[in-house]
Amino acid sequence: MGRRSRKRAVTSPPPTPAAERPPARAARRGDERPPAPWGSFPLVELAVLVAIVIGVWGFLRGGRSGTIMLLTGCVLGSLAGLELSIREHFAGYRSHTTLLAGAAAVATVAALFFLGAPRLAYLPAGATVFGLGWWLLRGAFQRRSGGVSFR
Repeated sequence: MGRRSRKRAVTSPPPTPAAERPPARAARRGDERPPAPWGSFPLVELAVLVAIVIGVWGFLRGGRSGTIMLLTGCVLGSLAGLELSIREHFAGYRSHTTLLAGAAAVATVAALFFLGAPRLAYLPAGATVFGLGWWLLRGAFQRRSGGVSFR
């Protein structure tokens, strides 16, 4: 009969207690969103609520004034979400690079439209603002988040 070999058990170091472990990045920075400059007043939530009410009212009303109310609700709700995205992005909490660059591009194209620029200028100007904005916003997030490109 052949000899049986015993496999050696690989021992790993005992797990370190949670109190001795360095905290994870999220726990170190906190899972809380960055505070609003106006304190604990729920301005963004109220703006979204008003946007929903105006949007539903405009949808039910119909006609020209209903369309204007519906668009007003959409713009107000979008601005509330954009404000939160700006705050989170520049605090290093969460990257909203593409959203913010897209908002800048849309604002550029809207400005060109209202200034009466030729339509052929819309796409190159919007694409340029988007690309430059994306690059700058990405760098800003990396600096604020401690070198993390995206979370």
